[in-house]
Amino acid sequence: MSFRLNVAASLLAAASPVALFAQAPMAGRDHAGHQSASPVTPSAENAGETMDHSTMDHGAMDHAGMNHSGMDHSGMDHAQHNAEAPASAPNHIHPTDTAQPYVDGSGTARLPAAQGPMSGLHAMSGDWMLMAHGNVQLNYTDHKGPRGDDLVYATSMLMLAAERDLGGARLALRSMLSLEPTMSARGYPNLFATGETAGGAALVDRQHPHDLFMELAARLDVDIAPGASVFLYGGPVGEPALGPSAFMHRASAHYNPEPPITHHWFDSTHITYGVVTAGVALPQWQLEGSAFRGREPDEERWGIETPKLDSWSVRLSWTPTPNWAAQVSHGFLKNPETLHGDQNEHRTTASVHYADGALSATAAFSAKNRDPGDTLTAWLGEITYDLTPRHSLFGRVENVANDELIPDHDDPLHDVPFRITKMKAGYAWNTPIGDGPVHLALGGSVNLYAKPAALDAVYGDNPWGYTLFARLSLGR
Repeated sequence: MSFRLNVAASLLAAASPVALFAQAPMAGRDHAGHQSASPVTPSAENAGETMDHSTMDHGAMDHAGMNHSGMDHSGMDHAQHNAEAPASAPNHIHPTDTAQPYVDGSGTARLPAAQGPMSGLHAMSGDWMLMAHGNVQLNYTDHKGPRGDDLVYATSMLMLAAERDLGGARLALRSMLSLEPTMSARGYPNLFATGETAGGAALVDRQHPHDLFMELAARLDVDIAPGASVFLYGGPVGEPALGPSAFMHRASAHYNPEPPITHHWFDSTHITYGVVTAGVALPQWQLEGSAFRGREPDEERWGIETPKLDSWSVRLSWTPTPNWAAQVSHGFLKNPETLHGDQNEHRTTASVHYADGALSATAAFSAKNRDPGDTLTAWLGEITYDLTPRHSLFGRVENVANDELIPDHDDPLHDVPFRITKMKAGYAWNTPIGDGPVHLALGGSVNLYAKPAALDAVYGDNPWGYTLFARLSLGR
């Protein structure tokens, strides 16, 4: 019964924007990659700011919440995408810009413009441009070995945004929601993943559900010179300026059905209760700083936790061309984990993103320095390659030093860091459903792992797993 409720609720979350926007023209490109009618006149000042990740994002809409794992760019004519953005596109878009080198990822993060803008449903209401994107994904996963498990489950995400031009300034209101709280607090199997709790016990080899509210935030950009602006972003739920764009928003993770096992090294702050970010934005550079709540979300995933500003971060982003985006960031997180309540964390990350239309790739590094405690590092590389507009290959390689794999305090391996490598490869096929904005993607992936022999008794000699998925999405 709980599974049926989860699936039904997730389908409702993905479908609800259809009625809202059913009578509105849709900006951007249709499923065949042809330019569709736009409710506003295109302009060069809006380069790269349409909308489309499996689970939506923001700068034009900031889509840290958009799941780029559910976002398909394969059918887009990236050479022409600059002419498709609505004239009311927000944030860092200026009349003097002729070729915006980036699109917005989650929170205030940047991604290469060549990965394409987000597609979705668009409508004008007075001076406001309204946008919607969402998806629901049905998965079956089976992880082999003594610690493995299998499960049928559904994930979902809905992103709604409103943007308007204020004459020398731009305002964007953003929200991202999920009905994953309908699933068990233990979430779903993800071998060698750790982070957060269920019933007061550590989640190990599981991925926790996301909260109902993944983002409730606003961003205001004010021009200070041609091609330059200052901005303020924040809200009760948002993402600080720390790390690369969240995995759901990266085109390199577009079809990947599983979160990275390095999630709590790179982008666990993509849902933070209480965020204020201020920065300076130029076409090729962005410097920003955040104050935010360092503690990760608790087990009560339906409500909004009390916002705090007890932690900080700084990030420098560089977008030299539409094909490249890079960032380096550092943050102090106060007591981020419930089971490590006496430990603060200093987190340093660096990442590089590449896109050329058919191919999107990310390489990233993170160092998590617990205070007191050890410094644990992680590496990530991921890629999505569109063979054709309908067929795509994807992959990910991660390497991480993790000391939370043995939660039993009486076990001699408790708190011992083990370096784990996860290798994943997969395939996805996608198609539009009729002539509307709904798309279907079908695919699967296989995981292999490398680990120290000391973990053989716990995980077996050769643990492995696979995941099959079917995704319905609004937009690509």
